[in-house]
Amino acid sequence: MNKKLEEWLEEIGCEGELEPVAADASFRKYYRLKSMMHSGIVMDASLQKESVMPFIDIEHRLYEAGVRVAKINTFNLEEGFIFMEDLGNTHLADVINDDMELYYGKAIESLIKMQNVDTEGLPLYDEAFLRFEMDLMQEWYLEKHLGITLDEKQQSVLDEALTHITAEVLSQPQGVFVHRDYHSRNLMFGCTDDLVVIDFQDARVGAVTYDLVSLLRDVYVELHPRDVERMALHFRDMKGLDVDDETFMRWFDYMGLQRHIKILGIFARLALRDGKEGYIKDIPLTLKYVLDVASKYPELSGLVSVLKYV
Repeated sequence: MNKKLEEWLEEIGCEGELEPVAADASFRKYYRLKSMMHSGIVMDASLQKESVMPFIDIEHRLYEAGVRVAKINTFNLEEGFIFMEDLGNTHLADVINDDMELYYGKAIESLIKMQNVDTEGLPLYDEAFLRFEMDLMQEWYLEKHLGITLDEKQQSVLDEALTHITAEVLSQPQGVFVHRDYHSRNLMFGCTDDLVVIDFQDARVGAVTYDLVSLLRDVYVELHPRDVERMALHFRDMKGLDVDDETFMRWFDYMGLQRHIKILGIFARLALRDGKEGYIKDIPLTLKYVLDVASKYPELSGLVSVLKYV
């Protein structure tokens, strides 16, 4: 337990029993505070102090746009601590089987609100960053996780595919708030059944389908392809986008390829660099998404050959 965290809680009059709660992929730690006088969630970001101010900034932007977020009670920027509302333990992943239509409907409604968030000053999901993310796959998944070095022909094929994916992603509408991890583990349900958005501090400005594909092609939960397409087109209609089904699903598919190629690298890095080996079990579904979607497009046959047979 962080001694400075305990001292800070004592200073603000919130000392009590701290019970660890599930961590995320970052270096942040979370605790549930239990006492006679106070309850809440304490975030210890002392190893990532620079993430606290963005967290507070984005939380305020989301709140102003009508998106339900956890209320921040107080914080300590110098040490990297936040004391916030306790939302309980129920995530979207826990209730999907209860009523998929209800809960995903709420998630899509919240997503549309979120895309109206003020984006001034947020970093762009530009060409360089899209490509930087996908390059993590070769470094961490192929080379360090699988121990594979591509030959000159394979390298050329991969580079061409990633360049094509980047261009396709940038061809769709841009300029909206992007959460970057809008999925079943980062959406919670409080006691009133309101959907609450968490883990938003890394937000950027980017493509209209990014968070949609995070939600519907979730790397932790696999939905039936018919449900994915139906809900994706429902989002398009609610958003009022004047684009035909085929074009919108192409946008959706290519955005998913960018995201899932990146995640192959991130999951491998989390296991190899950070010792979080539990993410290895999520690689097969992520790879399945990449291969299934890329196989739909003849221009990506080279990418399929590289990833399927390495």
